[in-house]
Amino acid sequence: MSPVTVSGALRRLAAEGLVTTRPGAGAFRAETRPHGTPAGDTSWQEIALSADPAADAVPRSVDAADILVTLAAPPPGVIELNGGYLHPALQPERALAAALARAGRRPGAWERPPVEGLAELRAWFAREIGGVAPDRVLVTGGGQPALTGALRALAAPGAPVLVESPTYPGMLAAARAFGLRPVPVPVDAEGVRTDLLAEAFRATGARVFVCQPLFQNPTTAVLGAGRRREVVRIAREAGAFVVEDDFARRIAHEDAGELPPTLVSGDPDGVVVHVTSLTKATSPSLRVGAIAARGPVLDRLRAIQIVDSFFVPRPLQEAALELVGSPAWPRHLRTVAAALRTRREALLGALAGALPELPVPEAAPGGFHVWQRLPDGTDERALAAAALRAGVAVAPGRHYYPAEPPAPRLRLSFVSPADTGEITEGVRRLRTALDSLV
Repeated sequence: MSPVTVSGALRRLAAEGLVTTRPGAGAFRAETRPHGTPAGDTSWQEIALSADPAADAVPRSVDAADILVTLAAPPPGVIELNGGYLHPALQPERALAAALARAGRRPGAWERPPVEGLAELRAWFAREIGGVAPDRVLVTGGGQPALTGALRALAAPGAPVLVESPTYPGMLAAARAFGLRPVPVPVDAEGVRTDLLAEAFRATGARVFVCQPLFQNPTTAVLGAGRRREVVRIAREAGAFVVEDDFARRIAHEDAGELPPTLVSGDPDGVVVHVTSLTKATSPSLRVGAIAARGPVLDRLRAIQIVDSFFVPRPLQEAALELVGSPAWPRHLRTVAAALRTRREALLGALAGALPELPVPEAAPGGFHVWQRLPDGTDERALAAAALRAGVAVAPGRHYYPAEPPAPRLRLSFVSPADTGEITEGVRRLRTALDSLV
């Protein structure tokens, strides 16, 4: 065998822990280690993880089950109508690979970046957000870390946090994990009900409201123009912050028309803390996002990020810069916008054909899903289990409510299936699941 082959084999064996290499001495068989350790007694952890010396504190609930509904890969052969990321066929894989290769050749690509993020990337995000200066932007490791960092920076443990109802389960899980108390404010076709928002601030004394003004998850509602002004005004009068989760701006559909500006762009008083990300429009592994804010709160947000993760890896930031600065980026966004419109219409058509007895679901020209109302009395969990047996994964609506859901629903995604044919087949399997519960 050639020296290259031998060297490669030794590297493989060393990586698997079968050999150890000693410079100047050679390669040696590694010591045999048992595959497991004797079973110990971990029951003490039940007390350590649950005991709280503060009798009046809100108990922490560290539970990712509702998030895993959309993150966990389904069994082979199961159609994914519950996913939250672009199917690989829609991801810009070639553009990402090229961007990553170019990023690796940039001078200093592996050096430590500024903790706030690369200046060029902060400037790009500032232009995209609108109305904020680059020095008011922090680069984050995706939208979820930005959202959780904002919650930790703005609300003390045990405090109430106003949230839309229904809303994104990942935010609810994060709030509860930090010992916060989510208080629901109902959403209708025009977004959060501002009359109830004002009442919720008065009743709770909350200092934070988390919302998704554009293509809200899961209702797909877009906050009306009048309500946009009201949300900021009401929060300002309450001495509170608005966390604007702008997750869907880059996944608008082809027929969306002109999108409303961000809330933060029209807020000179620092009420709005803006969260955004590249992940939804690209790949679940491009964990690059940003958070923007005005005033002293930015220092606290920066400190929280440093304590949590120091900074976002520089090669990932460089790759993001290469991607958004390339001609492939606008082409990709146009391709995705057209594909999402086609897939949305395919899902709506399949539901109308296979489940005509159900109400026509809410569906806006943006986002990845529709919010399907079910007949009163439907057991969502039983339906989801039956659907999985029939070969399709769906997301029960109860995961999206911070309190008791007012009606049974499903969130049905059209972005994770391979194509429109798979969407249609997934709905057919959902029909089979519904029939099996009768």
